[in-house]
Amino acid sequence: MADEFQTAFWTAKRAMAIAAEAAYNRHGVRAGQQFILQCLWETDGLAPGEIARRLELATPTVTRATTRMEAAGLLRREPHPTDARLVRLRLTDRGRELENVIADEMLRLSERALRTLNAAERDQLVRFLGEIRRNVS
Repeated sequence: MADEFQTAFWTAKRAMAIAAEAAYNRHGVRAGQQFILQCLWETDGLAPGEIARRLELATPTVTRATTRMEAAGLLRREPHPTDARLVRLRLTDRGRELENVIADEMLRLSERALRTLNAAERDQLVRFLGEIRRNVS
């Protein structure tokens, strides 16, 4: 069972990653960056460390991703008002304009991935994935 689970999980994760790259790349966003954008759409001006905490990522991971996002014109860095060591991440107009587009892509991708599951099975899958994350954390 261990091999079957590992293979099924890895192949599903890989298929989702490939589909996500295709969906978001159309808009100049790399897969994974949509979650950083979501944080900023909710609260613009967060520091990279604040985003890292919200997404349960390492701050250097967020810093690398936001450097790419800045180069793509999705956000800009501004000095922190009280701490010169920190920066605030602010959405550009382009980053702000993508909110509904990316939300639609996320919805379409989720629906595509879950199309053969009924509502109860979808809820159960999400619960199981949460349990797996907690078990290995």
